[in-house]
Amino acid sequence: MRRVVLAAAAVALAAGCTPDAAGTGTGAGTAPAPSSAAPATPTTDDKPPSPSATAPSATPSTGKPTAKPLMDDGDENEQVRELQARLRQLDFFDRAPTGFYGTMTAASVRKFQAHRGLPETGTVDAATWQQLLSVTRKPTADELKPATTNKLDTPDPRCMTGRVLCISKESRTLAWMIDGKVVSSMDVRFGSENTPTREGLFKVEWKAKDWTSTIYHTPMPYAMFFSRGQAVHYSADFAARGYAGASHGCVNVRDRTKLSTLFDQVKVGDNVVVHW
Repeated sequence: MRRVVLAAAAVALAAGCTPDAAGTGTGAGTAPAPSSAAPATPTTDDKPPSPSATAPSATPSTGKPTAKPLMDDGDENEQVRELQARLRQLDFFDRAPTGFYGTMTAASVRKFQAHRGLPETGTVDAATWQQLLSVTRKPTADELKPATTNKLDTPDPRCMTGRVLCISKESRTLAWMIDGKVVSSMDVRFGSENTPTREGLFKVEWKAKDWTSTIYHTPMPYAMFFSRGQAVHYSADFAARGYAGASHGCVNVRDRTKLSTLFDQVKVGDNVVVHW
């Protein structure tokens, strides 16, 4: 009888989650939205560079190309990761390094430049880099690549009582909390603008360790369903590509080991809070 109930619930609730046409993560069973052209400029440090981000610049007066900075908007490499780690040592960068130079990194660089009396360009030239090297130390391996990229948000008040999956869209984190204490945490990503992850107070309705999407026929390991087909689950795409994509509404987790442990701890009926 239990198998029949679960099977019916699976059909009714879990349309399934899978990468969309652009190869993004998972979500509720909505048809993939058509892909669109890249924005003129990146909006965050997790977005791919725009076509104009790496185009050579020219000075208005002479038309001659200017010297390319050491690091600039759209760059993605290990030197950018080191830049972010060093800025974080000085509290100019408030998250863990991503290795991608986007608007958040540019803003952090401008703050550092203003603090040191340098031209506030938001790009890293030789003078900015040397100043940063002189006032910071070489980042450790843990500083460069911490286990959790995103800093935890202040918990929503609804997360402070009982057993709660406290999920913040602001910080893109999931905190497993019991009676107001964080037991574990992990990075997450959400649905796109067309297929958003629903916000509010929910409960874990059912769980499936080895669930496969019934629409897209792709794996959804460690799925914990909480809102009409939307679930917290592991996403191989998120693990491989990070925030380059979005889900169809589900809450993607990229740390399989952490989620496996969490899956064993969470019970049907535990609260789920999705908030900004």
